[in-house]
Amino acid sequence: MPEITLEHITHHYGDKEVLKDFSFSFVQGKTTCLLGPSGCGKTTVLRLISGLETPVSGIVKIDGATVSKNGEIAVPPHKRNIGFVFQDLSLWPHFTVYDNIAFGLKEKRERNIKEKVSDILDLFGISDKAQKYPHQLSGGQKQMVAIARSLVLQPQVLLMDEPLANIDTHLKEDILGHLKTVQKQQLFAMLYVTHDHKEAFHTGDHILVMNAGKIEAAGTKEEICNSTSNYVKSFLKF
Repeated sequence: MPEITLEHITHHYGDKEVLKDFSFSFVQGKTTCLLGPSGCGKTTVLRLISGLETPVSGIVKIDGATVSKNGEIAVPPHKRNIGFVFQDLSLWPHFTVYDNIAFGLKEKRERNIKEKVSDILDLFGISDKAQKYPHQLSGGQKQMVAIARSLVLQPQVLLMDEPLANIDTHLKEDILGHLKTVQKQQLFAMLYVTHDHKEAFHTGDHILVMNAGKIEAAGTKEEICNSTSNYVKSFLKF
């Protein structure tokens, strides 16, 4: 059963149309990559799913329930059980790693906060950084803290907006390995935005190649590589 469905979404900023009759769905426990150049509408898709924006026309559904429709919000962002990791990370500089990760749990008045934070720190291999501040961390460590902060809340869906764009390949693969481990345990659906086809092929169970607000091709790595679309061939440089 699809966790998230977008039906005939059209969205624009002023006179600029960024999504054009855009439809797709993605499922529990799988990773879908949105692949395409800057400005093709990838981040807008994430913002519409999270509720940070509302589609001008079309429907966004979560578990079959409409959360946004034709410019109106039916379910506010904070009630959608969605984690969002931005490219700029947005860690609180005056909070330790522990406090950054625990913040959302405290806001929701969750129980066993110490245990939950400890478990996620262990999964990402950063338990020894719990009392460090963001400025004391490497770039990769900051990325893992930002991801852990979202995952400790056990979201139904995790949205990733090019969070690893500035990380070297070896560390990127290490972080993605940790992320996949948690996904197998929690079975959340993940939507991962990237402009790098190698990263998409490594990360995604399913890949959507976007161009100017539309889907040019969709499928597995093998299906994308065998696409007959001239745009896809050019973008992938095949």
